[in-house]
Amino acid sequence: MSLLCRLAFRAFLTFFTLVFFVGPTLAAATEARPIRIGLLAFLDTETMRHQWAPLLKHLANALPDNPLVFVQLDHAALREAVAHQSIDFVITNPGNYVALEMAFGISRIATLDTTQAPSPMRAVGSAVIVRDERQDLKTLTDLVGQRVSAVGDNAFGGFQMAWRELMPLGIDPFTDFKQLDFVGLPMGKVIDAVAQGRADAGIVRACTLESLPPDQRAMLRVLSPRPEVDFPCQTSTRLYPDWPIATLRGTPPALAKAVATALLAMPVTPEGMSWTVPADYQSVHELFRELQTGPYSYLKESTLRAAAVRYWPMVLMLATLLVGWIIYTVRVEYLVQTRTHALRQALDERQAIEGRMRVHQEQIEHLSRLSILGELSGTLAHEINQPLASIGNYAQSLVLRLDNGRLTDAAVREASLEIAGQAERAASILGRIRGFARKRAPVRERCAPADLVRESVHLFSGLLSNRPVIGVDDSAVLNGLVEVDPLQIQQVLLNLLKNGLDAMQHLPDRERRLHITLQRVTQVAGDQLRVAVRDVGRGLAPEAREHLFKPFFTTKRDGLGLGLSICTTIIEAHGGRLSVQTPDDGVGLVFAFTLPLYN
Repeated sequence: MSLLCRLAFRAFLTFFTLVFFVGPTLAAATEARPIRIGLLAFLDTETMRHQWAPLLKHLANALPDNPLVFVQLDHAALREAVAHQSIDFVITNPGNYVALEMAFGISRIATLDTTQAPSPMRAVGSAVIVRDERQDLKTLTDLVGQRVSAVGDNAFGGFQMAWRELMPLGIDPFTDFKQLDFVGLPMGKVIDAVAQGRADAGIVRACTLESLPPDQRAMLRVLSPRPEVDFPCQTSTRLYPDWPIATLRGTPPALAKAVATALLAMPVTPEGMSWTVPADYQSVHELFRELQTGPYSYLKESTLRAAAVRYWPMVLMLATLLVGWIIYTVRVEYLVQTRTHALRQALDERQAIEGRMRVHQEQIEHLSRLSILGELSGTLAHEINQPLASIGNYAQSLVLRLDNGRLTDAAVREASLEIAGQAERAASILGRIRGFARKRAPVRERCAPADLVRESVHLFSGLLSNRPVIGVDDSAVLNGLVEVDPLQIQQVLLNLLKNGLDAMQHLPDRERRLHITLQRVTQVAGDQLRVAVRDVGRGLAPEAREHLFKPFFTTKRDGLGLGLSICTTIIEAHGGRLSVQTPDDGVGLVFAFTLPLYN
């Protein structure tokens, strides 16, 4: 109910002022634009009119063509007048100016300069007054648990400046006082409340106590006065800039310039009033930030919305970066998935192709081995026929001795051992040929290279009736091992031996010689085994050697040109290299391949 009464009173005061002061002035000024000035009334009407009369007189003389409309308003009515642009200028206290500046964009054009204050920057303060008889109240900390009267929570000199001084002391006026009573304007209501005992203390603007009659002033005193140099009044707070006069956004610039010029040219009045350039009101902003009130009231809100309001540029930037990062991440993830899918398909296709190539390679190697056996099969019958003939001879010998009655146990034993030996020889020949000819997956194992070479020579010699002389020099690698597929290396050796034998077909049997040398070669990558197969044939022309390892290139009349190509693939798969060169004496050719050697 009290709030409704206050609102009704403020509306009536605004209506009364506009009707009885503004109306007649506007009616009289039909040609010139009136100057409408809104004034914050913190004292009674007569006191305010007397205090600001020198200003009105000066502006009337300086701007005679513009009638003056001077309106005294409280905080709410002044804010409403600024919001509706019903006035052109505002004269108010520093706190109310900062609030209106941040809310409506008003702009100060001059600051009040009085002879009472040491400077326009140190001119306004607050005084906490108590009755002089209250000796229990000596400092601001004694206000805890007391009844305190003030103008209002938005009154700069009547509450907020004192509130700032209480905060460092750990005093919250809204919770630590026994009673906090906001009595409103004029400020005399606060003085009356303290003097009459309805309040233990009151908050008023500095110098208010000094302006009272002596008998009333003697009843009161200022609590915790500060030693402010050159300031004529007692104050309980630090000092702030003096009152400004500000223009509204809708004020014509020419009118604002004329008023500002008139104010800065105003001489010091007998009462000590004049105007100077606009002061810095940063200290007022600091007060509001510390109290988290007025234009900075959002600081006390701990919600996400308050943080967004306070830091909206940073929030906008972070939101933009976050959205950009999300878009980038989604796109990168999409590209990664797409690329991964493509790579997986390519890898599957490659593996399938490699699998088919391995199968084809195994088939080609198998066919190559069969080709070697086919080329040597003409002498295979002779090799097997020898043990079979021996077996037949021993069997017939046993039959003849049996018919003649000369069969003895010793003869039977001798013939049986020979027959078993020849059968084992024939089975050994067939076993080696069958093992070489069978089709199987490559299997690597560590083995001695000398044993591998000698077994290959034994297999090659067993397939020939007119064997050439084959020498083997393996003294340099007696302790070394190679990790290979023995069957594939045998295939390479048999192919090289067969090529060497073919290159010597024009020579008599006694002059045909093959020589195999095993050497240890030290390289940067480690020790290598070098196996060289030399013949004494006609050799090859240089242009033929350049194409010798290419598929389907052959110097034989009935050859396919795949043997050396397959040998190259096998050796390179084992980490080695196959090459050909002419011997130092210029006779024949030397085919050599290398393999990694393990000690």
